[in-house]
Amino acid sequence: MKNTFIKDDADRRVFEAAYAAWAGWENFRRKRRRNKDFTYGSQWGDMVTGADGRQCSEYRRLQESGHEPLTNNIIRRLVRSVVGRFRNSIVASNTGTSDLIDELDSRALEEFLISGCCVQRVDAGLHGITVENLNVNRFFSNIMEDVHCRDCNIAGYLHDINVSELIGRLSYGNRNRAAKIRDVYRELDLRISGTNQVGEDSERSNGFFSAGHGLARAIEVWTLELQEVLECHDSTIGELYTVGLDKKADIDTENTRRKAAGAAEIKTNWSIDKAWHCRWFSPDGQCLLHYTSNFTHKSHPFVVKLYPLTDGEVHSFVEDVIDQQKYINRLVTLIDHVMGASAKGVLLFPDAALPEGFTWQDIKRIWKSTDGILPYSEGSCANLPQQITSNNTNIGAYELLSLQMKLVEEISGMGSVLQGNNTGARQGAQLYERQVENATIALADIFDTFNNFRRSRNEKLHSL
Repeated sequence: MKNTFIKDDADRRVFEAAYAAWAGWENFRRKRRRNKDFTYGSQWGDMVTGADGRQCSEYRRLQESGHEPLTNNIIRRLVRSVVGRFRNSIVASNTGTSDLIDELDSRALEEFLISGCCVQRVDAGLHGITVENLNVNRFFSNIMEDVHCRDCNIAGYLHDINVSELIGRLSYGNRNRAAKIRDVYRELDLRISGTNQVGEDSERSNGFFSAGHGLARAIEVWTLELQEVLECHDSTIGELYTVGLDKKADIDTENTRRKAAGAAEIKTNWSIDKAWHCRWFSPDGQCLLHYTSNFTHKSHPFVVKLYPLTDGEVHSFVEDVIDQQKYINRLVTLIDHVMGASAKGVLLFPDAALPEGFTWQDIKRIWKSTDGILPYSEGSCANLPQQITSNNTNIGAYELLSLQMKLVEEISGMGSVLQGNNTGARQGAQLYERQVENATIALADIFDTFNNFRRSRNEKLHSL
């Protein structure tokens, strides 16, 4: 590995390109945040323009109009059902993967359904071969249009890490390098500005340069670059291979030895080749470490899948049913408001019928009691007290709600069979399995795409 702390023009250009790539994912992060909010129940956060022209959230506008926003989260159940089907398919197929990998893949699928993207890192470090899910909020790359992401030329990840752990990860036993990294982060402001609560969203306030909460921000950037290489042919062992130009001195030394011994020399040819280079940056742009990919696959450690990537666009499973979810919430809120505004047991009691010596509180108390006796003079009032109960909830909202629930099933492809609803005692097991198989066709594209991601991960994992 080649280490450099000189912030030269090449490092500066890579650092600026990394920031531009991260900024290019901003629209994706915004859409993902909205999809995630709807998935986990925060479904009234869209901004709308009120009658006065003021921007506010749907929740605030509904509250100001005197209504209480209600949420009936259908999306979360759909996501759980798809992940559950995936887990069952793993058990049925007996793929032989470990429980740890299966759990990682289940969580990656959940992310895939929410955002249309999943990212894993396959690495071989001091602790052996590792596989981990990455937070897509911190991943970045260039704009890609190839479904296999073969047009990727820059990829990176924003690490929030303790300084001591960062030193252990990047020093590689070099004391001078460890001291330099410590000095770099000593000058940065790592004071704890706030503390996260358990289960709190930790990504809303974090940007490219700041990790927050007392952690160090380290920026890992992989770039596909041209480099000078030597194409070598060693006839002694019958092998063709390629080495970097920095190995030329070693080859010349070997050829000198072979020439003196009368052996066949290694023939070389200068050429240009592509190679993945990794740089680790501090938030102020200082290059902490720079090396060429030493993986057997000669690529970066990331495995990425974007869906469906038509013209480079990403559209998730959750995104398709958000409009139906919003309308369901509006109908539930409307029904609740109508029921609350309807008259329920209102008592019309004429003033003239109030018995002498009684107060209205007495009337209210006696009226509510099951064995109460309320005296009144028959000749004092022509109209008797009467109780009014109206039912104004039959306004078609229930029919609309049922329609929206069916539309959710149609659009998502998650019919009642896939959601595990009861199908009737008279239905045979064979017919039920056939219905499940037919219903799964609507989700085949999502499952096959995600399984393709897993195959790519396994290929990179086995090539380490």
